[in-house]
Amino acid sequence: MKTAIITGASSGLGREIVRQIADVFPEVESYWLIARRIGCLDALAEDLTGKTTACLPLDLCDPMSYVAFQEKLTAEQPEVVLLVNCAGCGYLGNVGEMDTATQTRMVDLNVRALTAVTNMTVLYMPEGARILNISSIAAFCPTPRMTVYSSTKAYVSAYTAGIGEELRRRKITATEVCPGPMTTAFLEIGGISGNSRIFELLPYCDQVRVAKGALQAARAGQSVYTPKLLYKFFRVLAKVTPRSLMVKFTKT
Repeated sequence: MKTAIITGASSGLGREIVRQIADVFPEVESYWLIARRIGCLDALAEDLTGKTTACLPLDLCDPMSYVAFQEKLTAEQPEVVLLVNCAGCGYLGNVGEMDTATQTRMVDLNVRALTAVTNMTVLYMPEGARILNISSIAAFCPTPRMTVYSSTKAYVSAYTAGIGEELRRRKITATEVCPGPMTTAFLEIGGISGNSRIFELLPYCDQVRVAKGALQAARAGQSVYTPKLLYKFFRVLAKVTPRSLMVKFTKT
């Protein structure tokens, strides 16, 4: 049974991606939905009519969640044609002023969890499978007041490019998605809404369009998907401008 595995599936962009998978990957018959909130996962599963669903209420910051995930992979032996790593978090604050546990949570979820889930899942992916990793425009340049978050997303982008090359011989592609801010719970949870002038000035991305574009990019085997012309330009600008200058303009 062809399976899609989606982390961060309970809300925001992850939930929207789940809702649109059938439009772009109609061959997917089974969905594994991963997030902490089982109620949200169950509600989403009810919308996936005609599909087999498995709701996995895992906290990917807890190492024991990897044990549970590996046990399910071993028991089910799924044919994973699509892996979407959407689980992530970002918090606003300066180094030394933010709680240490909050800082390390970003590393655990954005870096460690994505790496672990991918490493375990790729063994069950056939030729032609797709990996979709959600990064951010913050990956393009260090972002003061969100330094840890931007650093983790730089890792996501580098990791995606690297595994894309490693998996080329198996004809498995990896796509990084680098959206700008979206109107989701992410901004509230991270303490960003109302506390960052630059977030008030940036044009917001529509999560429905981002989900569609991301899935289409994955289907096409693109290595990078960046919505909006402005953010495409920002990506190029960050590559040619000295980092010491860029960080003065990217401070949140």
